[in-house]
Amino acid sequence: MVKRSSKEVHVTRFRRPTMVLAVFALAMLSDPSTKTRNRAAQIPPQLQDVLALYGAEAVSIDRNSRDFRTLDQIEWKGRPGSPNQTAIVFGDPSKPGMYVQLLKRGPNDWSRPHSHPQDRYLTVLKGTMLIGTGAKFDPKNTVALGPGSMIKDFANQVHYDGTGPDGLTLEIIGMGPAGMVPAESK
Repeated sequence: MVKRSSKEVHVTRFRRPTMVLAVFALAMLSDPSTKTRNRAAQIPPQLQDVLALYGAEAVSIDRNSRDFRTLDQIEWKGRPGSPNQTAIVFGDPSKPGMYVQLLKRGPNDWSRPHSHPQDRYLTVLKGTMLIGTGAKFDPKNTVALGPGSMIKDFANQVHYDGTGPDGLTLEIIGMGPAGMVPAESK
């Protein structure tokens, strides 16, 4: 058994509560919706000393230089009771310009053959995506793609897709205005 001095015991006993207090203070003082204010200057000097003691820094990000979203800031929308939901992360698919959107689809959910007016880039985040091409809907003629797979939908090219038994979460990046044209109307 190693004997510790009373000073070492005192420092060890108060290190964890101090860290918790510092993290709590940072959370209370942070404001992710603020775009340009520098909040580091608003942290009391005593708290800055505590943060410096543990190697932490008061950090602010210029949201005009780099924007971000955390998972708890994503607003999912969909019909009540439906497993299918969408969330717009950046941009607006209904307007000109780049957008990033998330899509959740339930198990064994299929689209019919369709196309999009712009190229789109998809990344499978969770689940299995089954992709097929052509105007004839044939779920048996698809390729299964799991998490991490990336797909490029070429503008005006007909395709269809579905989900496996575990559903699907996708990230979609494209240029707006986005749209979908059913193959039957071509």
